[in-house]
Amino acid sequence: MKPLKNIIFDFGGVLIDWNPIYLYQEIFDKEEDMNYFLEHVCRYEWNVLQDAGRSLAEGTRVLQEQYPEYRKEIAMYYGRWDEMLGGIIEENVKLIKPLKEKYNVYGLTNWSAETIPIAMERYDFFKDLDGMVVSGAEKIIKPDPQLYRILLERYGIQAGESLFIDDNYANIKTAQQLGFQTIHIVDGVNLEEVLKARAIL
Repeated sequence: MKPLKNIIFDFGGVLIDWNPIYLYQEIFDKEEDMNYFLEHVCRYEWNVLQDAGRSLAEGTRVLQEQYPEYRKEIAMYYGRWDEMLGGIIEENVKLIKPLKEKYNVYGLTNWSAETIPIAMERYDFFKDLDGMVVSGAEKIIKPDPQLYRILLERYGIQAGESLFIDDNYANIKTAQQLGFQTIHIVDGVNLEEVLKARAIL
């Protein structure tokens, strides 16, 4: 195994707590109505298309035409998107500065190119990153290997010298196939402890 030189973070679920529930629990009176809306109308699969480069306006328009009875609620998804940001995941974000003392630190995220500036303005940790690749800007989403290759080529780094940290197993699996070292963030995983156990931190 090559010496580690680079740490690569996913954002949502690893460094940033983002959840549509934070907004829609204020919109719907009943939890079951909110859950129906998020599971059947503004679904994960729909949001991913914006992460893959579709404009927010186009994504909103298509869904409003499909579900006109939810026109107002659909408009809120991106119209009030900032209310879905729950804050940083402090126990992980606090590791960035000490990691930077030994490694380059990058971001590799599935995120809309139109909403990432909102998060970047709100959270200070972005200024500590040595670079990042955002799916919406590249119009490719993880786990497509090409998004990882864009990161490697843009910053002149090698997969074998890089640790990739994500909460989505499909993304982890692709990283492993490309030769990255990985940490899969799931409930109960303490990233700081894992990094110390591997003598990375």
